[in-house]
Amino acid sequence: MSMAQRERRELVEAMRAAGPEAPTLCDTWTVRDLAAHLVVRERRPDAAPGIMLEPFAGYLDRVQKKAATKPFPVLLEQVRTGPPWWSPLRPVDALANLAEMFVHHEDVRRAAPGWQPRELTAADQDKLWSLVRRMASMSYRKAPVAVALATPDGRQVMARSASGAAVTLTGAPSELLLHAFGRDEVRLATNGDSEAVRQVLGLDRSV
Repeated sequence: MSMAQRERRELVEAMRAAGPEAPTLCDTWTVRDLAAHLVVRERRPDAAPGIMLEPFAGYLDRVQKKAATKPFPVLLEQVRTGPPWWSPLRPVDALANLAEMFVHHEDVRRAAPGWQPRELTAADQDKLWSLVRRMASMSYRKAPVAVALATPDGRQVMARSASGAAVTLTGAPSELLLHAFGRDEVRLATNGDSEAVRQVLGLDRSV
């Protein structure tokens, strides 16, 4: 079983435990809304482009709201079973869905008070570090200062090159990935000028 499949399974269990009306870290979305998003992303190729393309966002919103009216157990089962056989996502599930499943799993977990980071294996953290390296420059492209992402064991990637002040964010790959995806409920250490750090932490990091 790939890490993406494990995260999918654990995400569904976290959704079931939280309940359909529980909050998530995805703005105003409830767990039900998040489940509907995942179902539409994997099962409605006509609407999925609206996730990235603004002209199609209105249609996506209508399709997603309709999907959210399904019984909650049906939504969870569709999330659990993943992309159908005809979906272009199915052959690349292990790669294309790892970040999606991991981040949304944490969106459910960390919306609840008292959350703690999970203890992941070194192999799992290595997989997440690969994702961090791939998307770092996109996530921090709006930074007005140089930004480096680092792990406690010494790995580092430059997310943004710029003259002047520089900021380093240090944490486990899992925490760095969540921050790169725009989440603030993370455990990171910061190093740099206080104003530059404030600017980086307040960035729009949407991909």
